[in-house]
Amino acid sequence: MHVLVVENMPHSDLGLVGIALAEAGARLDIRKAYAGDGLPAEPEPYDALVVLGGEQSARDDALHPYLPTLCHLMRRFTEMDRAVLGICLGSQLLARAHGGDNRLGAAREFGWQEIGLTAAGQADPVLSAAGPRFPAFEWHSDTFTLPQAAEVLAGNDAVPLQAFRIGRASYGIQFHFEAGTAVIARWKKIYKDQIDRIDPDWLSRSADLEAQHGAASDTAGLALARAWVRRIVVAQDRAAARVDAA
Repeated sequence: MHVLVVENMPHSDLGLVGIALAEAGARLDIRKAYAGDGLPAEPEPYDALVVLGGEQSARDDALHPYLPTLCHLMRRFTEMDRAVLGICLGSQLLARAHGGDNRLGAAREFGWQEIGLTAAGQADPVLSAAGPRFPAFEWHSDTFTLPQAAEVLAGNDAVPLQAFRIGRASYGIQFHFEAGTAVIARWKKIYKDQIDRIDPDWLSRSADLEAQHGAASDTAGLALARAWVRRIVVAQDRAAARVDAA
């Protein structure tokens, strides 16, 4: 299993998704696109693509000129039925790649929030793994409109579009399900000043909030990560399917 991972800012962390990929024996190719690492033009030789979050907007092409290339690559993975996972900014880029509109500054959320699945989400092989309702960590100010080809899988009162799927295995997930409590502990130190600007009281309350939501969020996040990894079809299986079809 060969997985391309695109980071959009320093201190990105695969977190629980990294655990699930390691369990599956995945080989990772991590590209720090924000630092100038190049991106492949086409999905070969990868079986899946993960695009992590970032502080930029999904339309910030002037400062991050690789973004259109990344959107094209995400669309090509979907067209070739390779699994895609876009988290936070990654979900916004996946929406852009498939014709959705990015709405900048229109949806601010921070901290653990409750996520609820739609009927489609409860029937989905990935989202349903977490149960119909669960807490997840949020950190974003942008949102997007649903691409024409997509299906809404999850939402909440603040942001009705929290997760969507296009095709068999391309998932855009706005909330940071990959950010288990270990990742959030690091973020609290690295981004203390940014968090204080968002909510000056949050860090002082964070231990109590983690006690309320952390364990359930970790459980749901790892379940989602493992379920998405199971949607990855490796090259050998695709080759075998082509031989069988012939």
